[in-house]
Amino acid sequence: MLVKDSMFNIQRCEVSRISQVNFDDLPFGRVFSDHMFIMEYADGKWSQGSIVPFQNISLNPASSVIHYGQSIFEGIKAFRNVDGRISIFRPEENIKRFNKSAERMCMPQLDKNVFLEALKQLIDVDNKWVPESMEASLYIRPFMFSTDEYIGVKPSETYRFMIFTCPVGKYYAGDVKVKVETHYARSVKGGTGFAKAAGNYAGALYPAKIAQEQGYHQLLWTDAVEHKYIEESGTMNVMFRTGNKIITPALSETILNGVTRDSVLTLARDWGYEVEERRVSVEEIRQLLKDGKLDEAFGAGTAATIAPICSIGFEDANVELPPYSGWEFAPKAAQTLIDIRRGRTNDPFNWNTYI
Repeated sequence: MLVKDSMFNIQRCEVSRISQVNFDDLPFGRVFSDHMFIMEYADGKWSQGSIVPFQNISLNPASSVIHYGQSIFEGIKAFRNVDGRISIFRPEENIKRFNKSAERMCMPQLDKNVFLEALKQLIDVDNKWVPESMEASLYIRPFMFSTDEYIGVKPSETYRFMIFTCPVGKYYAGDVKVKVETHYARSVKGGTGFAKAAGNYAGALYPAKIAQEQGYHQLLWTDAVEHKYIEESGTMNVMFRTGNKIITPALSETILNGVTRDSVLTLARDWGYEVEERRVSVEEIRQLLKDGKLDEAFGAGTAATIAPICSIGFEDANVELPPYSGWEFAPKAAQTLIDIRRGRTNDPFNWNTYI
């Protein structure tokens, strides 16, 4: 069925696949909703977008994205509120970061209003896919890639922007064990570390695989020059609490500006914690652990939300953190974010965008 919308064309699928989904057992990122959004860029402008049934896409073997890697993405979540409404958490910040990534990768930017409307209409079409369970959410994946059919190293002149969604459960089932990486580098000064570029993640797969074979869940990336300063973890920014102080690596061109990161720091300041955004050395964290002064360590990201770190692997030893049951900040921050996203409490920072 084809519906003409004021901004987009909407073609609904004839038969929904939702009856095939077990919403009580949702693997992360493997179950996809009925529809997707697609919009093409050519001749210096974006075409009218369309919402169509979720389907495979066709690419020419010479498509430049395959050979030269112009590809960026975002991760956003939508939630079923306690009153039945659906909200998207801070999408404007993701749109802003998406366009910053596009600029760095020589890709065209998107009008923020068109982007936001695409999110709203796609989720409205697939509103039944937003889980009812308070333990699950609808993960949203906007992405863009180059489509020139040309073998030559230059920015593409054509692009495709798409959005699909998938109902998801938790990204991490429990506490996370991380290993301090002192050989491989995720990002370098002057590189693309601050952008959500696909290549950043491709380059990180091998060292992450090594760490996982050693029993860790993720890496704690360090600076590429000296490997002395902590930057972020594989799927999230990282934070530490010592007493009334929350410490996190300062944003730079090698660190992703996480939306969850900003949300957590906003809560911390609002609650009276001292927040330090600065260089954080591996040795400082080791010493805090040795002195029994590192009270909490956790990751913050869209997929994971807040992931408690139970163990940190240094080059010579694994050091355990205090049990999560005794933590005061991370559990409160995690619950507060859940309550705001679900409409259980006031939204003092106007983070929710309702469908």
